[in-house]
Amino acid sequence: MTAPLHETSAGESTATADTAPDAPGTPDNSGAPAKAIEGRSPWQIAWTRLKRDKLALAGAFVVVFLILVALFAPLIVGLLGHPPDEFHEDQIDPLFGTPIGSWGGVSSDFLFGVEPVNGRDVFSRIVYGARISLLVAFLAAVFAVVLGTILGIIAGYFGGWIDAVLSRVMDVMLAFPQLLFTIALVSVLPNELLGLDGSGVRIAALVVVIGFFGWPYVGRIVRGQTLSLRNREYVEAAQSLGAGRLYILRRELLPNLIAPITVYATLMIPTNILTEAALSFLGAGVKPPTASWGQMLSTAITTYEADPLFMVIPGLAIFITVLAFNLFGDGVRDALDPKGSR
Repeated sequence: MTAPLHETSAGESTATADTAPDAPGTPDNSGAPAKAIEGRSPWQIAWTRLKRDKLALAGAFVVVFLILVALFAPLIVGLLGHPPDEFHEDQIDPLFGTPIGSWGGVSSDFLFGVEPVNGRDVFSRIVYGARISLLVAFLAAVFAVVLGTILGIIAGYFGGWIDAVLSRVMDVMLAFPQLLFTIALVSVLPNELLGLDGSGVRIAALVVVIGFFGWPYVGRIVRGQTLSLRNREYVEAAQSLGAGRLYILRRELLPNLIAPITVYATLMIPTNILTEAALSFLGAGVKPPTASWGQMLSTAITTYEADPLFMVIPGLAIFITVLAFNLFGDGVRDALDPKGSR
């Protein structure tokens, strides 16, 4: 009885040894070297997660499309439309001041119809309005992210009275009435400032004001993340090796803050688009005749009953743009922080 059991055990051990998997990188039975296992960076892992989110990819596609439309607005308008500030009185009913034809004057020459009273091409003004909305939103987001990151990481790392002062400044900024301040500031702006004139002055003012009131949101997030990172082992190791504060901020803390900063930046852009549209709607945006979606909505209120389509088109443009950025921002957040999105 003992011998067969011994033989069976030996046979099993021999088979196990024969079928054991080869170590990574060693040649297999055919003589070809096995493929080495490659690691993936956190950004590669995040990109893999993002590719699985179909809604986020759809939002990213729309965002890229809008950016291309804004960049190539003159070419698009030259092929499919008319100059945005050109009047077409022949498309307006002289008695009622409404577009001739149905659906706001939509035709093969005017894809989105014409504006009431003056007859400007709505399609061209929507395309050029994308430039204003995206330019203000992106530049204001960059301004807010840069300023908020710098002050937030300083407050979180140094602590003490520096943290107390910067935190109270953030609280005051968050409580300040941004809308009233912007309207008051725009009303006293000169027509020429620092080499800019007309709508250029208004655009610069909108970027500065929106970005200046947006940095506390970024600063609070960066401060909180820095407070949790400054006592990590790699920071203490850098300190023990004699690394300076600037080195630790730049090489140890900032790279680990890129993910939350990126997420919040993608979610801040649609908020800035809505803010710019609201300010233009109230007359505190770019100066006419520069095209702006909010300004078009403001003009459409007075002609809503005669031409409802004129209000629908810029409103739909704002809705699609904000929705696309929100979908993309949510996808980026889930890809970079899957645990926090549960």
